Amino acid sequence: MTVKEKTMPRLSPSRVQQLRHRYRRIGGRLLLYFLMIGVGVVFLHPILYMLAGSFKTVADLVNPGVEWIPSGLYTGNYSRAAAALDYGKSLGFTTAYTAAATVLQTFSCALAGYSLARHRFPLKRLWMAMIVLTFLIPANITLIPRYLQFFNYGFIDSPAAMLVPAAFGQGVNSAIFILVFNQFFSGYPPSFDEAAQIDGAGRLTVFARIALPICAPAIVVSLLFSFVWFWNETYNTALLMGESWRTLPIKLDSFVELFNNVHESAATGLGRINEGLTLAATVLVIAPLVVIYLVLQRRFIEGVEATGLTGE
Repeated sequence: MTVKEKTMPRLSPSRVQQLRHRYRRIGGRLLLYFLMIGVGVVFLHPILYMLAGSFKTVADLVNPGVEWIPSGLYTGNYSRAAAALDYGKSLGFTTAYTAAATVLQTFSCALAGYSLARHRFPLKRLWMAMIVLTFLIPANITLIPRYLQFFNYGFIDSPAAMLVPAAFGQGVNSAIFILVFNQFFSGYPPSFDEAAQIDGAGRLTVFARIALPICAPAIVVSLLFSFVWFWNETYNTALLMGESWRTLPIKLDSFVELFNNVHESAATGLGRINEGLTLAATVLVIAPLVVIYLVLQRRFIEGVEATGLTGE
């Protein structure tokens, strides 16, 4: 036995097992942190690039040495983009329209889900299958028949073209919320409803005071996802509601045209449109959604965990 082997302490098998477990745990954490940082960079890179570019001047945009950090905090892009979008008026209309559609869709989907979960009626399975089909069939396939139908009803070029379907459970991805509410309402004992009815409560009272409080996570998820999806819906909204009722995302699609119109009508030397202006306009459009998420982040995460619903 060498001198080196004599001086090295011998570890017990239990100590060796503890060291192996510790090293595996450290390696697992390092791998988890590496994956989380990678995913964070993928998602945050476009946002950081958009924020950095929105504060750049024309000189910064053409300067190859300025990539991430602008030479100065230039806010002129935001004021000019807001003027082109008519931001104050457009934000008020978009928020009011989206909120109304969200509330109508959430209430109608909750009512439909409750009816399917707690009541028996003829052809119930057929109705469930038709609800699923409305989600599986792409909306663009039914766009022409819907347009012709709404034209006969006089809904075209009016917010009613989007609000009326939302009020009857046929809004943006309404089938998902009906199924989610159906799952929640099927999960609590029927004895709750029966006890309330014995006390003299009607069906609507049972729905409002017993069922809705139980499915609060589903309501939060429905409100948040509906708000985001109605806010970001541009194709159907632009076609059905027309030019007179354009939301902020629709105006963002035609931002170049809007900016040129404002520039020509103002007859001022604002210069031509550039990347900084378009990025500033994008920040202004998505800013309300970011604020809503930051305010309701905890409830949003709890609702997603309770319902298992994910989306973009």
